[in-house]
Amino acid sequence: MARIAGINIPDEKRIEISLTYIFGVGRATSVKILSSLGINKDARTKDLTAEEVNNLKEEIEKKYRVEGELKHQVKMNIKRLKEIGCYRGLRHQKGLPSRGQRTKTNTRTVRGNVRRTMGSGRKSTSEKT
Repeated sequence: MARIAGINIPDEKRIEISLTYIFGVGRATSVKILSSLGINKDARTKDLTAEEVNNLKEEIEKKYRVEGELKHQVKMNIKRLKEIGCYRGLRHQKGLPSRGQRTKTNTRTVRGNVRRTMGSGRKSTSEKT
């Protein structure tokens, strides 16, 4: 199993799909990486040579911001939004959607407004009458 950027990528999948298991690498980025290295995107991960895997590892770790570094950057961006007190920062603080989704009918559990059906709170009667 190949290990790139601290992630074990699956052997049985095509390399184009396998690279998307790395946080920060999507389909478009994986196709761009493979074409720059001259690797067939339809090849399985297990069929790659050790040299190709090393080239992939170097390319991804040097040119792209992935995994821990990217997660840290996202966290810092959210922290900055909270500190300056903008609308998106306030939505993050409250734990609500920040991209304009409606909250009247959706995101009930996020808001803490969980509705139950009529008979869900009824207790069984164990006493005889």
